[in-house]
Amino acid sequence: MPTLPEHFPPHPARDASLQSMLAVEAGDRDGWLALFADGAVVEDPIGVSPMDPEGHGHRGRDAIAAFYDAVVAPNESVTFAIERSHAAGDEVANVGTISTTLPDGGGVVHTDLVITYRVDADGRVAALRAYWALDELRFG
Repeated sequence: MPTLPEHFPPHPARDASLQSMLAVEAGDRDGWLALFADGAVVEDPIGVSPMDPEGHGHRGRDAIAAFYDAVVAPNESVTFAIERSHAAGDEVANVGTISTTLPDGGGVVHTDLVITYRVDADGRVAALRAYWALDELRFG
C-alpha cells in the first residue's frame, strides 16, 4: 500500500492516482492499463529521456502498455511514499518518492518527484506526468 499523507480527502484525480499507485505496487499491469482513457499520455519523466528519446510521451494504450512492460514490469518492486497531495479542477499533483527495487540484486533507486494525474469526465486518467531528473536519482 502506498504511503500517503494523513489527510488524503477524496477527489476524482486523487482517487485515480491512488488506484494507479496500488496497481503498480501490486504488479497489476492490466488493472493499471484499465485506468487510462483512450488517447491518454504518460510522460515519465517529462521530456527527453532514455525511456522517451523523442520526449513526446507515451500516447495511447499500446504505447502506455509498452512503457509498463519496459520500465515498470522488470523490477522486483515499486513503492510510493507520497508526502503531499494537491488537487484542483480535474487534476492532482502528488509530491513524494518512488522507490524501485531493481531486478537481479541491482539495488534500490529512489526517485523524488512531483507526479500529476489529469482525469476525464469519467474519472479515467487522461494524462500522467512525472517531474523528476535522472541526475537527481538516489541509490541505496
